[in-house]
Amino acid sequence: MTKESSTTTETAAVAEKAAPVAPEQAPSTKTSKAKKGAPKGKKAAKDSKAAAKPAAKKEGKPASKKAAKSDDATPRESKKATVIEMMRRKEGATLAEIAKATKWLNHSIRGFISGSLTKKMGLKVESTKNDAGERTYRIAK
Repeated sequence: MTKESSTTTETAAVAEKAAPVAPEQAPSTKTSKAKKGAPKGKKAAKDSKAAAKPAAKKEGKPASKKAAKSDDATPRESKKATVIEMMRRKEGATLAEIAKATKWLNHSIRGFISGSLTKKMGLKVESTKNDAGERTYRIAK
């Protein structure tokens, strides 16, 4: 057994500190994307002849297609109006009837009745089950 002295005087070699430099980075592979709702840029014309022609306004034509359609056609019936009309009947409307008329899923119909009709519009909706187990909704008068 050898006894080592408690006071050893060895010095460790210390390397000099280098200047703080950031490592080189590879170029980014991500491309920039436009924010939601940002205006889109105009597309270039495909045909050079079409780009050279000035846009001529035709007289006698309505300002927009919506204005032209609303004048000569009856307004289209919305799904909301269809559901309300069905539910105002004396016998009401079953979930299956509403789904067939609107092409909505059952959870969407229940959400519409709960959110739009009762909460937003303040209508009183009665819900009953018939003998077959079908849910029937009716707007109370």
